[in-house]
Amino acid sequence: MDCLFCAIIKGDIPSKKVYEDGDCYAFLDINPQAPVHFLVVPKAHIGSADEITEDNAAAVARIFAAIPKIAAQLGLTNGYRVITNVGEDGCQSVKHLHFHVLGGRKLPESMA
Repeated sequence: MDCLFCAIIKGDIPSKKVYEDGDCYAFLDINPQAPVHFLVVPKAHIGSADEITEDNAAAVARIFAAIPKIAAQLGLTNGYRVITNVGEDGCQSVKHLHFHVLGGRKLPESMA
């Protein structure tokens, strides 16, 4: 499998890691769209939200349990946005489930 995020998780491609546990890996976005912009990915390869099943949903739940911890660690005390893109029309650029977390200022309503 030739997956950018799998290579980042394995350490084959450098990243600015902000969090890691047994199920997920979080790192700063290389093209931030807000003062704080990081991505959280499952360590197991899941192609997109369309591929979440009863068998892998627990890993996704653990990501959502980690996001508030990471957000607080990075100073996001007044809120943040969590976004995932799915498929071509959703502008998913990397075919590995990932969640963008953006904050650090009041985000525009049109930025979804």
